[in-house]
Amino acid sequence: MLSAAPFECPPNLLAHAQQHPPLKTAVVNATTLTVMTSVKLATEHNLIEPILVGDSDIIHSMAAAINWDIRAFTVIDAESDLKAAKLSVALAHSDEVSALMKGHIHSETLMQEALQRKQGIRLKRRPSHAFYMTVPGDKSGICITDAVINILPRVKQKIEITRNAIELMHALGHPNPRVALISGTEVPTPEMPSSMDAIEVVKEAENGALPGAEIAGPMALDVAISEKAATIKGVDNTVAGKADVLLVPNLEAGNILFKQMVYSMSATAAGLVLGMKVPIMLTSRADPPEARLASAALASIYAAHRDL
Repeated sequence: MLSAAPFECPPNLLAHAQQHPPLKTAVVNATTLTVMTSVKLATEHNLIEPILVGDSDIIHSMAAAINWDIRAFTVIDAESDLKAAKLSVALAHSDEVSALMKGHIHSETLMQEALQRKQGIRLKRRPSHAFYMTVPGDKSGICITDAVINILPRVKQKIEITRNAIELMHALGHPNPRVALISGTEVPTPEMPSSMDAIEVVKEAENGALPGAEIAGPMALDVAISEKAATIKGVDNTVAGKADVLLVPNLEAGNILFKQMVYSMSATAAGLVLGMKVPIMLTSRADPPEARLASAALASIYAAHRDL
């Protein structure tokens, strides 16, 4: 059954972000009402200072439709979503903006430009995506990674994805986040590769590869998020039932999980690409303005933490 509860940008996340100056942000292909409404909200909440990239006639038309005076902001004309991606990434590459926000553009198109080795904004570390999920009326949130970029990560990639997620949780004020390595079992099973990967990730963590976090797995989803389930199943560690981060086995699992939360629980999915030169607010094109506003808040918090 689909949830009819209204989406909500978490007030505590918004308040945390508003402690920092607005991020100068290139909005990649800002050519729909949903995108422009989201940008307006983020600007009014002092989270971003936008540079609007895309068809300038459409951008001005959309702004007029939502009664938003954009004369104080830069509009960069781009005749296609690909051109908008190239121009926006170039702004980040040259340090003219501190963040990117996905507008009406496929994630693959934007990320292909961002990941260009010479003209892009990749670093030596592996980029990954995280959704910070919150439900209406609840101040706590949970991080799901990676549901967008890394399709079928193996042990080395999972370690890097985990490292990025730990940094994000530190930015959010969790000095020692609990990371659950999700599988379909708590028992290492060769027929279930994610369970074997989890054992290797835990070993690397024990050897110091992932400081600043509690890492445990493999564990099924119920054990990771329910103390009752963990107790019944006899799983006793510092993460079971209290996970802050769910490291999913592959992109498909993460995609299904976050969308189930969005549509069944009215969860707000704040989406961010981590481990790049600048944060990229990367949400689904179907996401509501509240999710984009929460993504802007998350980007502000993450960027400020990295500047420390």
